[in-house]
Amino acid sequence: MHALTKEYSLTRKAIFQRLEAFSRVSEDDIFYELCFCLLTPQSKGKMAWGRIEKLKKAGFKDRHINPHRFINDMRFHNHKNNYLLAAKQQFPLILQKLQEEKNAFQLREWLVEHIKGYGYKEASHFLRNIGYRNLAILDRHILKNLVRHNVIQELPKTLTRKRYLAIEQQFLAFAKQVNIPMDALDILFWSNETGEIFK
Repeated sequence: MHALTKEYSLTRKAIFQRLEAFSRVSEDDIFYELCFCLLTPQSKGKMAWGRIEKLKKAGFKDRHINPHRFINDMRFHNHKNNYLLAAKQQFPLILQKLQEEKNAFQLREWLVEHIKGYGYKEASHFLRNIGYRNLAILDRHILKNLVRHNVIQELPKTLTRKRYLAIEQQFLAFAKQVNIPMDALDILFWSNETGEIFK
């Protein structure tokens, strides 16, 4: 039995409860997940979510609010502020696209092309957090674990589109090999690194 299979058996229920929760989202949830994934680059997830909670409380989605004062202690806060304002303006179009296009891979391509501040990692993270499956979120926690389990040889210095998609396929193949869905394996790797099941 692969060591991961044993770990997975201990956390499987909690992992699937988390994945199920991702698929039960309201329009407000979608908006704030969109914003959350704009704040995560170069910042801890818990910190980013704390700022989102404050923006929620202030009613950022429906009120004319400059988000900068809520995020001004984060790295790249000026860029992130601009990204938040642009995403808010585009949100009706994003909702329309989510309704029209059901293919997760096509949606990711569209998000990367149209949302300022989104690369493949952020777009994958957003889509996973609103219920889509089988998209790899290749952050440093996941990549370190893929090296540890010999899925990839070394941490990539940069992640081009071609490299991202190639590693995603390797991750999917490994998930099949150990018989754990990739989305569940992602959460298992992340919780092993951070000590908790989060977003």
